Formats: sequence, structure tokens, C-alpha cells
Amino acid sequence: MTTSLEQSTPAVLDDPEVAVLAVARRAREASRALATATRATKDAALRALADALVAATDRVLAANAQDLERGRANGMSPGLLDRLALTPERVAAIADALRELAALPDPVGEVVRGSTLPNGLRLRQVRVPMGVVGMIYEARPNVTVDAAGLALKSGNAVVLRGGSAAASSNEVVVEVLADALVAQGLPGDLVQSVDAWGRPGAVALMHARGLVDVLVPRGGADLIATVVREATVPVIETGVGNCHLYVDASADQADALAILLNSKTQRVGVCNALETLLVHRDAADAFLPSALAALGAAGVTVHGDDVTLRHAPRDAATVPATDVDWATEYLSLDLAVRVVDGLDAAIEHVRRWSTGHTEAIVTQDLRAAERFVAEVDAAAVIVNASTRFTDGGQFGLGAEIGISTQKLHARGPMGLAELTTTKWVVHGDGHVRP
Repeated sequence: MTTSLEQSTPAVLDDPEVAVLAVARRAREASRALATATRATKDAALRALADALVAATDRVLAANAQDLERGRANGMSPGLLDRLALTPERVAAIADALRELAALPDPVGEVVRGSTLPNGLRLRQVRVPMGVVGMIYEARPNVTVDAAGLALKSGNAVVLRGGSAAASSNEVVVEVLADALVAQGLPGDLVQSVDAWGRPGAVALMHARGLVDVLVPRGGADLIATVVREATVPVIETGVGNCHLYVDASADQADALAILLNSKTQRVGVCNALETLLVHRDAADAFLPSALAALGAAGVTVHGDDVTLRHAPRDAATVPATDVDWATEYLSLDLAVRVVDGLDAAIEHVRRWSTGHTEAIVTQDLRAAERFVAEVDAAAVIVNASTRFTDGGQFGLGAEIGISTQKLHARGPMGLAELTTTKWVVHGDGHVRP
């Protein structure tokens, strides 16, 4: 595929700001093709994208192997390497997520509310596409596909900055998706990348106000803070996941152990993985020995307070915890563990250290559950289940473009509806305002 940018003059290619603005303009033009597209057209395109991705699995994996080799050479952490890695099974799962999106209702045109005023004016507030969505993210080639699919279904073009760690993977994926769109009679410019212009290109994307309608950063705390601080484009802030699990005195201990292990070890390099365990003092003697032994068997290093360390098996990997541990999103087989005096102390700890992502309680006490839900301020509050469920796919939203920890417009897993805005449609019959 040869894009119009590749046919441009060297001056355009060499100047990141000029080049990225040209990408954004083409994205805005391409987005107009979706303004009147039917659900059938978009769903057929999504299925075509899935088929094209599966057909290109070998190309995608070869490119991903290059990224992984560079990542290992650069000392990338195991958690980030896991995020970066693709396998045939993961490629198939990403493609299946596109097919699942095709099966979901189209949010565009949904009537949010409506009424007829006493004067006879008929009002409707309806969902419409944002237009052009920008994404800045790190080491996650699956996000390239998720963002493209969500944007297409919700009627948007997407401009991607996937970072140097996944550059080879993303280059191939974007090319495969764009070619599949063209084969479906849609503009290939609906999915574009600005990775070729590196960090200056990312800065230019942040400043493309008027061409990019909303920017979604997804990655580590430094990346998100930089985008929030530097962007002139409106930003939906996704946050890091310093997620907590509180085991109450009344908790079913078998359930608590299963939830703990799933939350921490099912996949460590993701934002909904558990980072801090809080245990009611009255449950500590019965729960901590088995929990710490199970965590040790799973390869987890425990960063514990004094009470926790006294319950640890002699062969367990343990480290005395400090305030740094309570604030850390490890994204690794590390877990901070603290014994607290009760629900009040647990809620106070969460309030101080939470990033507002996902907080969970295991309890058989309905009143404790209700207080935890009411008093903990987070995008997702979970009772008697793993933190790993905070996910667009698990919530039935299809793939997600990110998990918002802010409170404006979107909060929690961001699916199709969160990539739309609304417009008011007003019908009159010669009405004039008195």
C-alpha cells in the first residue's frame, strides 16, 4: 500500500509537525466516509479486518519477534514483554474481538433522550461519532487492532502512536488493516500511524487541535502525565492501576485465596492486575499463612508490613514494605501486603494510595460490602470477584480503547459508546423564539 504521504515531498516527510498534521487532515477527510455508513457496511468491514489479520499472522508474528528481540536487548521488564508479545492464539483472540464488535449494537444514531416541548418543538439528543480519535500508547500491538475496530464501529477515524517498542508489529498491523479497509471500499486513511516521526510526531499529535477531536493515552504513569500536561487536544485520561484487594474478617477464605491468586498472577503486566493486598487483622492468622505460601509457590515476592512478614513461610521471598510499595504499580510478580485493623483502615489506605482504577473486597458481610462500594472512589469497585474483570471484553463492551480513571464523559472501560459524543436534533414547524 502506498499512501499519499509517501508520495509527498522530502520536506513534508522530514518535518514531523507538517507530516502529522497531514495525517490528521487525511483522517478527518476519511472519517466523513463513515458519517453515513450503515451498520451493515461497518460490520462487514470489521469481519474483513479480522480475516485479514488472521491471514497475515505469520507476517505479524515475524515483525513482533523483531520487537521482542529489541525489547530483551534493551532490558524491558517481563511484564512489558508480556504486553508486547503476540502468539498465534493472541492474534486469533484479537481477531475474534473484532468479530465480537461486529455483533454489538451500533451506538451511532442512538437516541439518548428526547421530548416534545409545550410549544411543539421536537427534541432528540443522539449519539454521533467524535470524528478523529488519537491514541498514544506503549508496547501493546493488540491496542492497534482494538483502537481501529472500536473507531470503525463508532464511526471514527483513528491516528495511532504506538511507540518504538512495538514499531515493527504496528507497522505491519496498520498496513494489513488499511489494505483490508480499501478492499471493502472504505478509505485506508481511517487507520493511520505516526510512529515514523517518533517523539516529535507524538508531540505534533498532541498539538493537532482542530484536526484530532480527542486523544487517549494508554500506558505508564509518565506517558499519561506527559500527554495530560502537554496536549492541547482534549484528553481522556486513562490511569495506572494500583489496584487493591481487601480481605474482610468475614471473607470465605477459599474464595479469597482464589480471587487473590487470579488477581495477581493470571497476567501480571496489565493495569487491572492486583498490586496491594489488605487483610483484616482478625483474618490474618487464618488467611495469611496459606495465602503467602500460595503466592510464594506462584513466584510472587511479597513486600509486607511487620505483621505480614511474621506470617510468611521461611522460604518465601519477602521484602519489608515502605510507602514506596503502597504507591507502586509493579506490573510484575511483586505484591504489597498489609494487615489493617478493619474496614475503616482498609478504606483509608485505599483512599490514600489508590489510582482510581479497580478496588475489590472479599466479604460475606453485606453491610461491609455496601460501605466499601459507597465509600471507595474508583472507576470499578468489585465485590467477591477478581480485579481482572475490569475489562471491556469481560464487561460485554467488546474490545476497549482504554480504562478511564477520570470523571468527565467516560469512566472505566471505554467501549463504543465512549467514543461517541452527542448532538441535539431539533424539529419545528416554522417556530420562532418570542
